[in-house]
Amino acid sequence: MKKITFIALFLALASVALMAQNVQLHYDFGRNIYNKEMSGRPQLTTTIEMFRPDSWGSTFFFVDMDYTKDGVAGAYWEIARELKFWEAPFSAHVEYNGGITNAASLSNCYLVGPTYTYNNPNFSKGFSLTAMYKFIQHSKFFNGDRNNFQLTGTWYVNFADDKCSFTGFADWWREENLHGNFIFMTEPQFWVNLNKFKRINDKFNLSVGTEVEVTYNFAGNDGFYVVPTLAMKWSF
Repeated sequence: MKKITFIALFLALASVALMAQNVQLHYDFGRNIYNKEMSGRPQLTTTIEMFRPDSWGSTFFFVDMDYTKDGVAGAYWEIARELKFWEAPFSAHVEYNGGITNAASLSNCYLVGPTYTYNNPNFSKGFSLTAMYKFIQHSKFFNGDRNNFQLTGTWYVNFADDKCSFTGFADWWREENLHGNFIFMTEPQFWVNLNKFKRINDKFNLSVGTEVEVTYNFAGNDGFYVVPTLAMKWSF
């Protein structure tokens, strides 16, 4: 439940000086599908996302919070800055990742690299690609090489007169772990935007849909895992 379309939307939104933010609620089926490997996985997650362009680029951040019956079990956030003083579809990207679980803090990660962004003429679809140097600060859970890299892609497609949106991201990065040196994660989302339907107020900014988390060697798990959610999103 993280960065989905805002890097890809940078050129489109910056050109009209818009802001975008939303709050999401996800019901996670991880422990239902993998009752042995993910028996302690929280079933509820909220995500807050914010994107804001300005004269020098744009800022994007999101915060995930996981909940159990005893309260908040973990939090994770990313904040990214795109720097752009020119007309070409390239920008300079800087980013921070970090968080905490009910066990301990997660490693601080610092990333920097170039971003390429494409949007079609009517901004109904687009994508971005970012290649980054990734510095992973040591923690009690990380004792490997701190110097790594990450490749990130994002996409968005709005269709059916904007009634539906297909968005997502994919990350592939180098990080020493129990099962190898590389980790992969993608989180495609599908949304039905209710305010685009007739007889529904266009200010009723509720979307309903799903996210599917696909990971490889992530969070201590060996191999591929596929975890869907049911979700709601309110956009401001």
